[in-house]
Amino acid sequence: MRFTALAALTLTALLLPALAAEWKVVPDWLKLQEGRPNLGNQHGDVAVSSKGEVYVSSMDPKAGVQVYGTDGKWLRNVPDAPNDFHGFVIKKQADGEFIYGPRLGGGNILKLTLEGKVVLDIPSSSIPDDFKVKNKEGKTRVAMTGMDVAPNGDWFVTDGYASSYVHHFDKNGKYLKSFGGKKAPYNFTTLHKIAVDTRFTPIRIIACDREAMRVVHMSTEGELLGVVAKDLLAPAAITVQGDYALVGEIRGAVSVLDKEGKLVARLGLNTTPGETGNNKLEPAKWRPGFVTAPHGVAFDAAGDIFVSEYNQFGRVHRWNKL
Repeated sequence: MRFTALAALTLTALLLPALAAEWKVVPDWLKLQEGRPNLGNQHGDVAVSSKGEVYVSSMDPKAGVQVYGTDGKWLRNVPDAPNDFHGFVIKKQADGEFIYGPRLGGGNILKLTLEGKVVLDIPSSSIPDDFKVKNKEGKTRVAMTGMDVAPNGDWFVTDGYASSYVHHFDKNGKYLKSFGGKKAPYNFTTLHKIAVDTRFTPIRIIACDREAMRVVHMSTEGELLGVVAKDLLAPAAITVQGDYALVGEIRGAVSVLDKEGKLVARLGLNTTPGETGNNKLEPAKWRPGFVTAPHGVAFDAAGDIFVSEYNQFGRVHRWNKL
């Protein structure tokens, strides 16, 4: 992927020292499977189970979703997991704990057990053609990039690399509606990843409009509620826990925002020319605590932060909550 250049950076925090007093970097915390030279080409995500196990997606056909322990040691690969989970989440429900994610290449949306068994498979044909991108021949396509699951079990999935619509399904996979898109009042560019924002009543959708450099709020009915934060470094991933929203910015930073959108902490800020916004940086040039292209973010129950990169070798950062 290529990313447009920033004309200017107006975020006040960029003019100040990075704020990270509540978290401490844990260098080289990930311990790969024996014999594996690197994690694998990553254009994916990271999520943490209720047991604290860290799930990481990669483009490796034999290790599409890898699982690491709380100590960072490789535990297993999820059997038969797809290798095109661009964005996925883990949710614990009354009937179990599950992986939810859209396949970027396959075009379908999956619900899996943590052991990889398919529970629900929603085909892209479930989405009306009116909410899909059409080519010159009139053929439609989707390129869904992220999703989250509401407390009532409803699914919200973003078609970030195509229409920038959000598609809403109920807990049984029934299509309900679509909202958003590239036209007014939304004017989305690349609605890359989203999260259900449980800090509000009623709940909201918080979303990364990547190329517009902003994070926005929408109601679950599709009303655009406003801009949460702007002039970010191309926000690409987001999650919510407790009072905080965690934002991964693909041009080289991770921000923690409070309920009002105020910056609480800035982690991993990288201002080295050529190191950010691409997947090329090789391990020899990696520096602990400096990100290059954040593409997935997650909290664990303790508030520790995990950040997966867009990187051809595969890299996952960790900051522990103090």
